Amino acid sequence: IGFAIPAATVQKVIAQLEKSGEVVRGWLGVQVQPIGRDMADGLGLAEARGALVADAQPGSPAAKAGLKSGDVILAVDGRAVRNSRDLARTIAGYEPGTRVKISYRRSGREASVDVELGRLAQEASGRGATTADDGDAVSPTLDDLGLRLAPAAEVGERGGGVAVVEVDPSGPAAARGVRTGDVVLEVQGRQVATPGDVAEAIRAARAEGRKAVLLRVRTGDAVRYVPLPVTPG
Repeated sequence: IGFAIPAATVQKVIAQLEKSGEVVRGWLGVQVQPIGRDMADGLGLAEARGALVADAQPGSPAAKAGLKSGDVILAVDGRAVRNSRDLARTIAGYEPGTRVKISYRRSGREASVDVELGRLAQEASGRGATTADDGDAVSPTLDDLGLRLAPAAEVGERGGGVAVVEVDPSGPAAARGVRTGDVVLEVQGRQVATPGDVAEAIRAARAEGRKAVLLRVRTGDAVRYVPLPVTPG
């Protein structure tokens, strides 16, 4: 499925090539992911739209402007953002140094911020823009999610969070791509340091009547949000 490229964008690209022999694109500096139905429910959105910020790179235009993980980018200069690819195409259409208005949703409230775009590095242009109360030892299995967890420091992981030490291959976590060695950083926007923290956040989500819970997960150097279905409490 293709999409139309505005004539103004084509002319801009041609002008850049004639002037410097390369195409220069705007850079926001966020790692984003699409929002599906389960993700939208976990975020409290009425519909699955926008681009979810999984991480804002330190020192990036986004970070300097105050955007952070968990924000949902809804529009750029008044142009609605349908999904993460739409955001990437829109930002790439601006020249570095351009100031754009980013509309976003955070904690149930909509806001906007002006961002001065940086320059997209050439090497980055090809990358894609994801009940235990005992916190001292490896916890019993979190049966509903199919996970066995431990404080990250206890298994040699740096940077905090809760490490995934075992995944039920037939459980919902495995189905959503969670693997042994991943580190859970947040659950529903709450930072977690022990398996008990994870369990408590899940209980709170159930109490709120949510059908899905959002985990912010680190896999290696990449960070993403993972929506997992939860059963009623």
